[in-house]
Amino acid sequence: MSQMTLKGSCLCGAVHYEVSGDPQKFYHCHCARCRKSSGTGHATNLMLTNAQLVFSQGESLLKRYKIPEAERFTRQFCSHCGSSVARFVPELDAVVVPAGSLDSDAPIKPQARIFWDSRAEWSCDDAALPRFSEYPA
Repeated sequence: MSQMTLKGSCLCGAVHYEVSGDPQKFYHCHCARCRKSSGTGHATNLMLTNAQLVFSQGESLLKRYKIPEAERFTRQFCSHCGSSVARFVPELDAVVVPAGSLDSDAPIKPQARIFWDSRAEWSCDDAALPRFSEYPA
């Protein structure tokens, strides 16, 4: 997929961002951290490479939470409403976008369910998507 620009915002509208890059991966993650962070059965994230992230409004309201022992897990969110927003992940050299924070449809469809083996038994199931025990190769 070629370079594109996506816009997103938080629930209360105080934080707005634009990310430009190449959409590469779009996963439903069922790990315990994503479930706790989202309050749902999985988190759905879009990853863009060769990406630039700019906050056009509300950057001073952003808070981050990183689990100290986690290699990659960090959550960036609006301090007013708690909504997750896009974040740069240096370990991946990519921008990770919580798909629900986008202001329009994602440019690609979900590609896989990851950390499937640690899913909650009540979580949704989509047999049409590949499943991986951890990160795909």
